[in-house]
Amino acid sequence: MSRYWSKLVCELRPYVSGEQPQGGGIVKLNTNELPYGPSPMVIRAIQQAASDGLRRYPDPNSRNLCRSIAGYHGLEVDQVFVGNGSDEVLAHAFAAFFDRGEAVLMPDITYGFYQSYCSLFGLSGIQIPLNDGLRVNVEDYRRKCGGVVLANPNAPTGTALDLAGISALMAVQNEAVVVIDEAYVDFGGTTAIPLIADCPNLLVVRTMSKSRGLAGLRIGYALGHRDLVEGLRRVKDSFNSYPLDSIAQAAGEASIADEDYFAASCRKVISVRDHLRRGLERLGFESLPSSANFLFCRHTDNEAGDLAARLRGAGIYVRHFDSPRINSYLRISVGSEGEVAQLLAKLGELLVG
Repeated sequence: MSRYWSKLVCELRPYVSGEQPQGGGIVKLNTNELPYGPSPMVIRAIQQAASDGLRRYPDPNSRNLCRSIAGYHGLEVDQVFVGNGSDEVLAHAFAAFFDRGEAVLMPDITYGFYQSYCSLFGLSGIQIPLNDGLRVNVEDYRRKCGGVVLANPNAPTGTALDLAGISALMAVQNEAVVVIDEAYVDFGGTTAIPLIADCPNLLVVRTMSKSRGLAGLRIGYALGHRDLVEGLRRVKDSFNSYPLDSIAQAAGEASIADEDYFAASCRKVISVRDHLRRGLERLGFESLPSSANFLFCRHTDNEAGDLAARLRGAGIYVRHFDSPRINSYLRISVGSEGEVAQLLAKLGELLVG
């Protein structure tokens, strides 16, 4: 701890991201990236943007990208906000909407950045326990609060509420802002976007890092009532007027334009996820139902931390969370068919040995 740090920095609890291994020969199944890469249209758009006037500042409001997103989701352009990855969009939402006088509600097992943002912005957070099946019980959120944040599908469990469940949540929380983080929704989840018209306190946050294969470009966005979007813009313009560069904006537009590639990529991930689940079951694992591009699973006779370490020694990276209630689980990203085959083969060796 440095004597030059502010009191705020001393008290922060930073988020710990998944390991980013370097070098070749690695099977990387720990950070939920799309194994197939972005659309070829995206690559062409990046090349064109890189040759056109990078000496100029980008559009600070990403208007063309916002129009593309609005059209894709059937919303108005002033209902769309874009930022430098969904993490930044979420941070702006915490700053813009959550009340310092009341606690923010979130699951006890969820995306770790939510608690980090509470620490950063001086908010208190109440972690609502998932039920015994590691699912959200909506009735547990029927309480006074300064806001709600919910990943749906949840991370790291992969479980999800259907539209009726999200509607029930909005019914019990019709005053505070409810943020639904849909980072993984394209792999089988149910979007809350149809509820926006009737729920002015609903903000849906999305990313292009997962299902669109653009993790390296950092494109996130939020959808909601225009008053919420304006609140996000006020925070953005007090922090960074140019959060999304010209290349990222062009890439995002191109990705949305290539619906066929996007849909095919999602179908492949879902198919490989089912194959991975069956393979893991044959090896003695049990997995939670997943609507994401990963499985949350545990072995009946082997410690998860030990398995993760032994896989890492073989150049295969999966995620283990050494936290209460979930330290017996591994989170395994859905990789390519070849990567999944390597994982299953190595697990077969380790478990026999």
